[in-house]
Amino acid sequence: MRALSIGATGMLAQQVNVEVISNNIANMSTTGFKRGRAEFHDLLYQDLRRVGSVSSDAGTIVPSGVQVGLGVRTAAVYRIHEQGNLNITDNTLDLAINGRGYFQVELPSGETAYTRAGSLQLSPDGDIVTPEGFLVAPGIRVPQDAVSIAINTNGEVWVKRDGVVNPELQGTFELATFVNDAGLEAVGKNLFKETPASGGPQVDIPGAPGFGSVLQGALETGNVNAVQEITSLITAQRAYEMNSKVIQASDEMLRSVTTLR
Repeated sequence: MRALSIGATGMLAQQVNVEVISNNIANMSTTGFKRGRAEFHDLLYQDLRRVGSVSSDAGTIVPSGVQVGLGVRTAAVYRIHEQGNLNITDNTLDLAINGRGYFQVELPSGETAYTRAGSLQLSPDGDIVTPEGFLVAPGIRVPQDAVSIAINTNGEVWVKRDGVVNPELQGTFELATFVNDAGLEAVGKNLFKETPASGGPQVDIPGAPGFGSVLQGALETGNVNAVQEITSLITAQRAYEMNSKVIQASDEMLRSVTTLR
């Protein structure tokens, strides 16, 4: 009976759906998190009577045919990269990107990763790094005798040194954009990697055409909507229950067949 396997595919699909929703809810407070959305495709169809086939010697055509679907499968988990809210923290090295773009992070492996989580810190040498200690490109070092750090909307890092009247420019952050943000590969720790689906990065300074600006003393929150996620969770749970009812009904039908005498 096809209904058994069809109901099973429906339960598996809704299980994935609930897992995606639970990950969204778990990361509601994650800086720069981008929520995911599960997408599904129907499976192949079995033709019991092929549409468009000839039904008589006179050349009459079957107008609709008989096709029975075989279930559903997970097609993709699409990541939605819309802007999150900007939360003012007044912390000197908290940076939020207002608009498009990602900070570039140099991994220990030599690869470049990308992030919108601007909760940056200083290394023992004064380099501006991520909370994991990864260097943020292009590699900006703050002098040990710096008394204040100012970062403008164009990503320029100005440092006021002890005993020096005028601030000094230490470097400028660069942002990277991609044609297809959804094609980036999430690797954890708020980091993404380039893939063939995302296309290559376009790099420029903040505020350039097509690039966002940098806001010091703020962080971008996750773009998870709690009400929307709970509503989706209820819908997924009910869909899971209905698919289990299909399996239960199919089982009862098979039981009726086996008890025929």
